[in-house]
Amino acid sequence: MISSLEKIDKIIKILSIPYSGFLSVIFGIMILSFPIGLYVMFNSEIGKDINYQYPINGLDLFFGGIGYKIPISFEMGDAFIITWAIFLILFSISYFGPQDSLLKTLSNLMSRGWKNMKGNGLVNMMSWFSILILASVIIEMVQQSFGIKIESPQSDNNLIRFFQLTTSPLTEEVGFRILLIGIPLFLIYSHIPSWKVFFKSLWRPSKYLHIENYKKPMILIITIGLFFGVSHIISGTPWSPGKLSQATVAGIIIGWVYVRYGFAPAVLIHWATNYFLFSYLFFISNLSQGPTINESSNPFSNTLESIIIITGIIAITIKILSHIESRKNIDKASIVK
Repeated sequence: MISSLEKIDKIIKILSIPYSGFLSVIFGIMILSFPIGLYVMFNSEIGKDINYQYPINGLDLFFGGIGYKIPISFEMGDAFIITWAIFLILFSISYFGPQDSLLKTLSNLMSRGWKNMKGNGLVNMMSWFSILILASVIIEMVQQSFGIKIESPQSDNNLIRFFQLTTSPLTEEVGFRILLIGIPLFLIYSHIPSWKVFFKSLWRPSKYLHIENYKKPMILIITIGLFFGVSHIISGTPWSPGKLSQATVAGIIIGWVYVRYGFAPAVLIHWATNYFLFSYLFFISNLSQGPTINESSNPFSNTLESIIIITGIIAITIKILSHIESRKNIDKASIVK
């Protein structure tokens, strides 16, 4: 007779096959977004009378919910390409580690199942990104049933909007994750006054601070996640109040990914919700020569959203089953003792 543990393990192995396939598709589409984003910035006409040479007078930074402006002047295209290059570097770092490469991780996931999967930054990023999108869609559906709409900030120019969407993941993640989560965790868990440990812990808190019990970090993550949500409706160019719950959940998910897996996957989740998705939306809008296309007004967006949502459902199912399996193994071990 098959035990409950064996049933769970069998279900996880079955789900791992389509899961790795969907992750491969998302990865391929993400790779293509890098040249597509360059096209949107430097060759598209979404900016109308504004192009990549548009002068920016002051660098807007957003640290910990407070906006700062550094008084320097530069062309929009220059800042874009620097930010774009940083994302590409973080993407490459996450592809190759921290333990196995993406290709090897997906291969092991497909052939051996979830248990034999070692850590890979991009797999963890895509997994939690899909869960974030799934949660966002559910929140939006529930809120709409109560007549609460989520309205994005109004922008006079789509090229400037794309530029802002591209740069905000870096400035916001440094402000919310490193300053408000990374540094407090170092002060709580580090017993060695070392600059080397300090900077390493900001890069990957759980590894270099040896965090085993996540109760205290979760309190901090949830608190900063709520702060992240509030900042979206009160700071800068605000969203409508309906964005609060959605942004709060996103902040909690990104905060957890930062603590558990590191800065690179956390930034890339934010990059995926901004640059990755909107590079395609603005690219399609430019090709159609029509008005700005939103997330649900074209077949490509609908297909991509469906792929991400299905991936999110599989990911959260596997994580829940893995947690149940882990708890059962612990209980079984305690009974044996």
